[in-house]
Amino acid sequence: MLVLSEAVGLVTLVLWLYCLFDVITTPDVACRNLPKVAWVLIVLLFPLIGSVAWLVAGRPERAVPAQARPSAFPEYDRPGRFAATNPDDDEEFLRRCRERAEQQRRNAPRKPSDDT
Repeated sequence: MLVLSEAVGLVTLVLWLYCLFDVITTPDVACRNLPKVAWVLIVLLFPLIGSVAWLVAGRPERAVPAQARPSAFPEYDRPGRFAATNPDDDEEFLRRCRERAEQQRRNAPRKPSDDT
């Protein structure tokens, strides 16, 4: 029975320290239902009840990150998604590549030939 009471005491201490640190580091404007000073006093004076109250009623609501929200569109049907095409199938692209390569060859400086 003594081990159980020590475990409950340790859990209460860890919860109290976590909530106290959380209250102190939370910005004043983000606290819900009461001012920050009131939450600090409640958590300090009533470790177990105050900690649970902070977690339920005082802690700021966390916004869900955009990556965690489900998308309304399946992956490949999303509007604005770029679908890559095979460049070997695009004759216009190949023609422009050849023209650019020829232009670069014409503009490249000539090396002196070694046949002298």
